[in-house]
Amino acid sequence: MMDPQTPNHPEGAKMTKSDSMSYGDYLHLEDILAHQQPKSDAHDEMLFIIQHQTSELWMKLAIHEMTAAREALRSGDTAKMFKTLARVSRILEQLNSAWDVLRTMTPADYTRFRDALGPSSGFQSYQYRMIEYILGNRNPGMLRLHSHLPEIHKALSDELARPSFYHEVIEHLFRTVDGHGKNLPAPQLHQPHAPVPAIQEKWKVVYQNIDEFWTLYELGEKLVDLEDYFRRWRFNHVTTVERVIGFKRGTGGTSGVQYLRQMLDVELFPELWHLRGEL
Repeated sequence: MMDPQTPNHPEGAKMTKSDSMSYGDYLHLEDILAHQQPKSDAHDEMLFIIQHQTSELWMKLAIHEMTAAREALRSGDTAKMFKTLARVSRILEQLNSAWDVLRTMTPADYTRFRDALGPSSGFQSYQYRMIEYILGNRNPGMLRLHSHLPEIHKALSDELARPSFYHEVIEHLFRTVDGHGKNLPAPQLHQPHAPVPAIQEKWKVVYQNIDEFWTLYELGEKLVDLEDYFRRWRFNHVTTVERVIGFKRGTGGTSGVQYLRQMLDVELFPELWHLRGEL
């Protein structure tokens, strides 16, 4: 009988040679798998580390896709933009599912290794901050958290210096509906996007004339879909933290659940949500 592991197996499987690239080589698996290093002997610390590391990988992809979506919008490639926005929503769905795994950890499990975290906290994630900045939730005060990382600080500062993705959408909205962009509200570069009546009126024109502005209508719904997943991500974060540590202060010095609950009120695309009460 032929050994299924031999190079001549009829399924076509190939054995890796020492001078050719393997699956592990391509993915740098040895490097990746060497970086789960618990600080304690608590069983659940491995879960905690892997959950956060994989979340950061998904966030890296989300940033990659949102950057591509913005460039596609600027170049007029709406098909590519829609595809990438849909992918970002699915990425956020993956991030939401990760909380389901972490919630299998009980308060007693977490207490066994919490002190080993020191002052480190997910609050310090610069990739999460970049996602917020790209989408339009901009708090320049958060830059201080990353002042010890010059390249990261510069990348975040550069993002704050340009219009957010949502403002790029707003420019496209005004140009398309009006045929020009003369009355376009100034971009809110250094603060969270607050609802602007003039912007909501433009979206109202789109939603009341769907056949005429189908592409903009589809874009609006893609953004609502994305924020829907983003809100669930935040809500699941709050719920998980409350379930595991209650109302204790966070390891990074925040008020923990109370701080996270405040973030639930932040709206990324407020006009698209407020509009619904007028339709």
